[in-house]
Amino acid sequence: MSQVKTQRWYLGGIGGSMAVCFTHPLDTVKVHLQTHKGKRSIYKVLTSTLKTNGIMGIYSGLSASIMRQATYTTVRFGAYEVLRARNTPQDGSPMPFSNKVAIAAFSGACGIFAGNPADVVNVRMQNDMRLPVGQRVAYRNVFHGLYTITAREGPAALFRGLPANIPRSMLINVGQVACYDQAKQFVLQYLEDGIAVHFLSSFMAGTAATVLTQPVDVVKTRLMQGTEYKSVFTVFRSTAKEGPLAFYKGFIPAWVRLSPQTILTWVFLERLRILFPPK
Repeated sequence: MSQVKTQRWYLGGIGGSMAVCFTHPLDTVKVHLQTHKGKRSIYKVLTSTLKTNGIMGIYSGLSASIMRQATYTTVRFGAYEVLRARNTPQDGSPMPFSNKVAIAAFSGACGIFAGNPADVVNVRMQNDMRLPVGQRVAYRNVFHGLYTITAREGPAALFRGLPANIPRSMLINVGQVACYDQAKQFVLQYLEDGIAVHFLSSFMAGTAATVLTQPVDVVKTRLMQGTEYKSVFTVFRSTAKEGPLAFYKGFIPAWVRLSPQTILTWVFLERLRILFPPK
Protein backbone atom coordinates (compact mmCIF):
# COMPACT_ATOMS: atom_id res chain seq x y z
CA MET A 1 0.00 0.00 0.00
CA SER A 2 1.33 3.44 -0.92
CA GLN A 3 1.45 6.09 1.78
CA VAL A 4 -0.93 9.03 1.34
CA LYS A 5 1.14 12.16 0.72
CA THR A 6 0.53 15.26 2.83
CA GLN A 7 0.21 18.64 1.15
CA ARG A 8 2.51 21.28 2.60
CA TRP A 9 0.56 22.55 5.62
CA TYR A 10 1.65 26.18 5.40
CA LEU A 11 0.48 26.88 1.85
CA GLY A 12 -3.09 27.68 2.91
CA GLY A 13 -1.95 30.68 4.94
CA ILE A 14 0.10 31.98 2.01
CA GLY A 15 -2.82 31.58 -0.39
CA GLY A 16 -5.19 33.29 2.05
CA SER A 17 -2.79 36.20 2.59
CA MET A 18 -2.48 36.70 -1.17
CA ALA A 19 -6.25 36.62 -1.62
CA VAL A 20 -7.06 39.09 1.15
CA CYS A 21 -5.00 41.80 -0.56
CA PHE A 22 -7.71 41.83 -3.25
CA THR A 23 -10.81 41.32 -1.07
CA HIS A 24 -10.06 43.48 1.99
CA PRO A 25 -12.17 46.48 0.81
CA LEU A 26 -15.24 44.21 0.64
CA ASP A 27 -14.54 43.00 4.17
CA THR A 28 -14.37 46.61 5.36
CA VAL A 29 -17.78 47.36 3.84
CA LYS A 30 -19.21 44.22 5.49
CA VAL A 31 -17.94 45.29 8.93
CA HIS A 32 -19.42 48.79 8.50
CA LEU A 33 -22.82 47.32 7.62
CA GLN A 34 -22.81 44.85 10.50
CA THR A 35 -21.89 47.43 13.15
CA HIS A 36 -24.33 50.09 11.89
CA LYS A 37 -27.77 50.14 13.52
CA GLY A 38 -30.27 50.82 10.77
CA LYS A 39 -30.36 50.25 7.04
CA ARG A 40 -27.54 51.27 4.73
CA SER A 41 -26.74 50.09 1.23
CA ILE A 42 -23.42 48.70 0.04
CA TYR A 43 -23.12 51.61 -2.38
CA LYS A 44 -23.75 54.21 0.32
CA VAL A 45 -21.19 52.69 2.69
CA LEU A 46 -18.57 52.41 -0.05
CA THR A 47 -19.03 55.92 -1.45
CA SER A 48 -19.22 57.47 2.03
CA THR A 49 -15.99 55.78 3.10
CA LEU A 50 -14.18 56.80 -0.09
CA LYS A 51 -15.44 60.38 0.16
CA THR A 52 -14.48 60.76 3.81
CA ASN A 53 -11.25 58.79 4.01
CA GLY A 54 -10.13 58.12 0.45
CA ILE A 55 -8.80 54.83 -0.88
CA MET A 56 -6.96 54.16 2.39
CA GLY A 57 -10.30 54.12 4.19
CA ILE A 58 -11.38 50.88 2.53
CA TYR A 59 -7.94 49.38 3.12
CA SER A 60 -7.90 50.26 6.82
CA GLY A 61 -6.74 47.25 8.81
CA LEU A 62 -5.04 45.45 5.90
CA SER A 63 -1.98 44.59 8.00
CA ALA A 64 -4.24 42.95 10.61
CA SER A 65 -6.14 41.13 7.90
CA ILE A 66 -2.92 39.69 6.47
CA MET A 67 -1.75 38.73 9.96
CA ARG A 68 -5.08 37.01 10.53
CA GLN A 69 -4.63 34.93 7.39
CA ALA A 70 -1.02 34.13 8.32
CA THR A 71 -2.15 32.74 11.68
CA TYR A 72 -5.77 31.62 11.45
CA THR A 73 -5.81 30.27 7.89
CA THR A 74 -2.39 28.65 8.19
CA VAL A 75 -3.53 26.65 11.22
CA ARG A 76 -7.02 25.70 10.00
CA PHE A 77 -5.91 24.70 6.49
CA GLY A 78 -2.73 23.07 7.77
CA ALA A 79 -4.47 21.01 10.44
CA TYR A 80 -7.05 19.86 7.90
CA GLU A 81 -4.34 18.74 5.44
CA VAL A 82 -2.45 16.77 8.10
CA LEU A 83 -5.54 15.12 9.60
CA ARG A 84 -7.04 14.32 6.19
CA ALA A 85 -3.82 12.63 5.08
CA ARG A 86 -3.75 10.54 8.25
CA ASN A 87 -7.38 9.47 7.90
CA THR A 88 -7.64 8.95 4.13
CA PRO A 89 -8.03 5.23 3.24
CA GLN A 90 -4.73 3.76 2.04
CA ASP A 91 -6.43 2.20 -0.97
CA GLY A 92 -7.04 5.69 -2.40
CA SER A 93 -10.83 5.66 -1.99
CA PRO A 94 -12.43 9.02 -1.08
CA MET A 95 -12.92 9.95 2.55
CA PRO A 96 -16.62 10.13 3.56
CA PHE A 97 -17.99 13.67 3.59
CA SER A 98 -19.00 13.33 7.24
CA ASN A 99 -15.33 12.71 8.14
CA LYS A 100 -14.29 15.77 6.14
CA VAL A 101 -16.85 17.87 8.01
CA ALA A 102 -15.62 16.64 11.40
CA ILE A 103 -11.95 17.27 10.53
CA ALA A 104 -12.71 20.70 9.07
CA ALA A 105 -14.75 21.72 12.14
CA PHE A 106 -11.99 20.63 14.52
CA SER A 107 -9.32 22.38 12.44
CA GLY A 108 -11.39 25.57 12.33
CA ALA A 109 -11.68 25.59 16.12
CA CYS A 110 -7.90 25.21 16.42
CA GLY A 111 -7.26 27.98 13.92
CA ILE A 112 -9.27 30.67 15.66
CA PHE A 113 -7.20 30.43 18.84
CA ALA A 114 -4.20 31.47 16.75
CA GLY A 115 -6.05 34.10 14.71
CA ASN A 116 -8.40 35.77 17.22
CA PRO A 117 -5.97 38.51 18.38
CA ALA A 118 -5.39 39.72 14.82
CA ASP A 119 -9.12 39.44 14.15
CA VAL A 120 -9.92 41.79 17.06
CA VAL A 121 -7.44 44.37 15.73
CA ASN A 122 -8.76 43.93 12.19
CA VAL A 123 -12.40 44.60 13.15
CA ARG A 124 -11.48 47.68 15.20
CA MET A 125 -9.25 49.15 12.48
CA GLN A 126 -11.93 48.61 9.83
CA ASN A 127 -14.62 50.11 12.05
CA ASP A 128 -12.43 53.12 12.96
CA MET A 129 -13.10 55.04 9.77
CA ARG A 130 -16.81 55.48 10.50
CA LEU A 131 -16.28 56.81 14.05
CA PRO A 132 -15.74 60.44 15.12
CA VAL A 133 -12.05 61.30 15.44
CA GLY A 134 -12.23 61.45 19.23
CA GLN A 135 -13.59 57.90 19.47
CA ARG A 136 -11.14 56.20 17.12
CA VAL A 137 -8.63 53.65 18.36
CA ALA A 138 -6.10 54.93 15.78
CA TYR A 139 -3.95 51.82 15.58
CA ARG A 140 -1.05 52.45 13.18
CA ASN A 141 -0.75 48.78 12.22
CA VAL A 142 -1.53 45.31 13.55
CA PHE A 143 1.47 45.26 15.90
CA HIS A 144 0.58 48.65 17.38
CA GLY A 145 -2.98 47.41 17.80
CA LEU A 146 -1.90 44.23 19.59
CA TYR A 147 0.39 46.22 21.90
CA THR A 148 -2.20 48.91 22.65
CA ILE A 149 -5.00 46.46 23.43
CA THR A 150 -2.73 44.42 25.70
CA ALA A 151 -1.46 47.52 27.53
CA ARG A 152 -4.83 49.23 27.99
CA GLU A 153 -7.30 46.36 28.29
CA GLY A 154 -5.16 43.38 29.24
CA PRO A 155 -4.23 40.26 27.24
CA ALA A 156 -7.72 38.80 27.66
CA ALA A 157 -9.11 41.55 25.40
CA LEU A 158 -7.27 39.98 22.46
CA PHE A 159 -9.65 37.06 22.77
CA ARG A 160 -12.81 39.16 22.88
CA GLY A 161 -15.51 37.45 20.85
CA LEU A 162 -13.83 34.04 21.03
CA PRO A 163 -17.02 32.24 22.20
CA ALA A 164 -18.79 33.50 19.05
CA ASN A 165 -15.73 33.04 16.88
CA ILE A 166 -15.20 29.35 17.64
CA PRO A 167 -18.51 28.12 16.13
CA ARG A 168 -18.11 30.60 13.26
CA SER A 169 -14.62 29.30 12.53
CA MET A 170 -15.84 25.72 12.65
CA LEU A 171 -18.67 26.51 10.24
CA ILE A 172 -16.56 28.55 7.84
CA ASN A 173 -13.96 25.80 7.67
CA VAL A 174 -16.68 23.26 6.92
CA GLY A 175 -17.90 25.52 4.11
CA GLN A 176 -14.58 26.66 2.70
CA VAL A 177 -12.53 23.48 3.12
CA ALA A 178 -14.72 20.38 3.53
CA CYS A 179 -17.28 21.59 0.97
CA TYR A 180 -14.48 22.54 -1.44
CA ASP A 181 -12.97 19.09 -1.05
CA GLN A 182 -16.32 17.44 -1.71
CA ALA A 183 -17.27 19.79 -4.56
CA LYS A 184 -13.92 19.21 -6.25
CA GLN A 185 -14.39 15.45 -5.94
CA PHE A 186 -17.77 15.83 -7.68
CA VAL A 187 -16.65 18.24 -10.42
CA LEU A 188 -13.64 16.06 -11.28
CA GLN A 189 -16.10 13.44 -12.52
CA TYR A 190 -16.96 15.77 -15.42
CA LEU A 191 -13.90 18.00 -15.93
CA GLU A 192 -10.16 17.54 -15.97
CA ASP A 193 -8.29 18.98 -13.02
CA GLY A 194 -7.46 22.61 -13.71
CA ILE A 195 -8.44 26.18 -12.95
CA ALA A 196 -12.06 25.61 -14.09
CA VAL A 197 -12.45 22.84 -11.51
CA HIS A 198 -10.86 25.01 -8.83
CA PHE A 199 -13.10 27.96 -9.69
CA LEU A 200 -16.37 26.00 -9.69
CA SER A 201 -15.51 24.10 -6.52
CA SER A 202 -14.43 27.21 -4.62
CA PHE A 203 -17.50 29.15 -5.81
CA MET A 204 -19.75 26.50 -4.28
CA ALA A 205 -17.64 26.41 -1.14
CA GLY A 206 -17.76 30.20 -0.71
CA THR A 207 -21.54 30.25 -1.01
CA ALA A 208 -21.92 27.42 1.50
CA ALA A 209 -19.58 29.14 3.94
CA THR A 210 -21.50 32.44 3.77
CA VAL A 211 -24.89 30.80 4.40
CA LEU A 212 -23.51 28.84 7.35
CA THR A 213 -21.62 31.63 9.07
CA GLN A 214 -23.44 34.92 8.54
CA PRO A 215 -25.59 34.91 11.74
CA VAL A 216 -22.57 34.02 13.87
CA ASP A 217 -20.43 36.57 12.02
CA VAL A 218 -22.83 39.41 12.87
CA VAL A 219 -22.72 38.49 16.58
CA LYS A 220 -18.93 38.13 16.49
CA THR A 221 -18.36 41.49 14.78
CA ARG A 222 -20.56 43.40 17.23
CA LEU A 223 -18.93 41.74 20.22
CA MET A 224 -15.41 42.55 19.01
CA GLN A 225 -15.90 46.19 18.09
CA GLY A 226 -15.75 47.46 21.68
CA THR A 227 -17.00 47.21 25.24
CA GLU A 228 -20.70 47.96 24.63
CA TYR A 229 -21.58 44.27 24.80
CA LYS A 230 -20.54 42.09 27.74
CA SER A 231 -21.34 38.63 26.39
CA VAL A 232 -22.53 36.65 23.39
CA PHE A 233 -26.00 36.50 24.94
CA THR A 234 -26.12 40.31 25.27
CA VAL A 235 -25.24 40.72 21.59
CA PHE A 236 -27.74 38.07 20.54
CA ARG A 237 -30.56 39.67 22.53
CA SER A 238 -29.75 43.17 21.24
CA THR A 239 -29.56 41.99 17.63
CA ALA A 240 -32.78 39.96 17.94
CA LYS A 241 -34.64 43.13 18.94
CA GLU A 242 -33.87 44.50 15.47
CA GLY A 243 -35.65 41.55 13.86
CA PRO A 244 -34.50 38.16 12.53
CA LEU A 245 -33.05 39.67 9.36
CA ALA A 246 -30.58 41.62 11.51
CA PHE A 247 -28.60 38.39 11.83
CA TYR A 248 -28.10 38.50 8.06
CA LYS A 249 -27.07 42.15 7.92
CA GLY A 250 -24.32 42.55 5.40
CA PHE A 251 -25.11 39.17 3.79
CA ILE A 252 -24.61 40.38 0.23
CA PRO A 253 -21.25 42.07 0.89
CA ALA A 254 -20.30 39.07 3.04
CA TRP A 255 -21.07 36.76 0.11
CA VAL A 256 -19.41 39.14 -2.33
CA ARG A 257 -16.33 39.17 -0.10
CA LEU A 258 -16.25 35.54 1.01
CA SER A 259 -16.85 34.03 -2.42
CA PRO A 260 -13.95 35.90 -4.12
CA GLN A 261 -11.84 35.30 -1.00
CA THR A 262 -12.56 31.57 -1.18
CA ILE A 263 -12.05 31.43 -4.94
CA LEU A 264 -8.77 33.37 -4.87
CA THR A 265 -7.48 31.45 -1.86
CA TRP A 266 -8.04 28.09 -3.55
CA VAL A 267 -6.83 29.22 -6.97
CA PHE A 268 -3.63 30.57 -5.41
CA LEU A 269 -3.33 27.50 -3.16
CA GLU A 270 -3.74 25.06 -6.04
CA ARG A 271 -1.03 26.96 -7.98
CA LEU A 272 1.23 26.84 -4.92
CA ARG A 273 0.64 23.09 -4.65
CA ILE A 274 1.98 22.70 -8.17
CA LEU A 275 5.04 24.79 -7.36
CA PHE A 276 5.57 23.02 -4.03
CA PRO A 277 4.31 19.41 -4.46
CA PRO A 278 3.42 17.09 -1.55
CA LYS A 279 6.23 15.66 0.48
